[in-house]
Amino acid sequence: MAQQKTEFSEHMSFEFLELLRKKNPAWRLLTSSQAPFVASFLYREFIAENKRQIAEQELISRLEGFIELLNQGRDDSLFPRLGREYLDDWANDEHGWLRKFYPPGQDEPYFDVTSLAQKAIEWLLSLRQQVFIGTESRLITVFELLNQIVERSETDPKLRLAELERRKAEIEQEIIRVRKGQVELLDETQIKERFWQALTTAREILADFRAVEQNFRELDRGMRERVATWEQGKGELLESIFAKQDGIAQSEQGKSFAAFWKFLMSSSYQDAGNLT
Repeated sequence: MAQQKTEFSEHMSFEFLELLRKKNPAWRLLTSSQAPFVASFLYREFIAENKRQIAEQELISRLEGFIELLNQGRDDSLFPRLGREYLDDWANDEHGWLRKFYPPGQDEPYFDVTSLAQKAIEWLLSLRQQVFIGTESRLITVFELLNQIVERSETDPKLRLAELERRKAEIEQEIIRVRKGQVELLDETQIKERFWQALTTAREILADFRAVEQNFRELDRGMRERVATWEQGKGELLESIFAKQDGIAQSEQGKSFAAFWKFLMSSSYQDAGNLT
């Protein structure tokens, strides 16, 4: 906890924030004069639709249609440039709001919104006036997470067994109530609250995928640079690469991603997904 507090303090220092303001694509998007134009289009095409990639010609067509819609009823054009020019600008190093790439086996470039641009757009979304603010499901989630920490970090087998017996008794009591026809259901508000929380979390997971993918691309780029400039023997190079891979796998992010992938690929999870 103290380490996390120190990291936050460093992140919020004047010097770091000044550097962030100059270099970070998310900050550049928020302060850009084109922010309403860029953010609304990227949200509409990528985030709202949960899309990871769109072909260049399709995205150009969509952008030019969006520009035409914005210019309706105006004597002067708000955005006079070609759609292709805007996309290339948003994908260059100066802006960093789109990633332009060629998927395997494709001759046409594709685009995806960057994780930092998505962070800026998500922040703009958080500013909206919410008519419905659910708190119950989030509070339940907090308590469940704290319970998991307590239960899964307990090393005394007797205490673990006592907790399992308590949960077993609760399940048996619920089975008895259900057999008697006493089925406890969520009301409309509780369903709505949980649905919106699930929707928000799913969108955040997609943003995390983009961030993790970006980190892996940076690691791959660094590895290629190391190979290109390596002056020692091949054995030492392979040892260095394997050590780096082991370091990634044993890092907090590597362990979390591995656990996520294991959970996603588990047969019990897939069976549950098929039921829903």
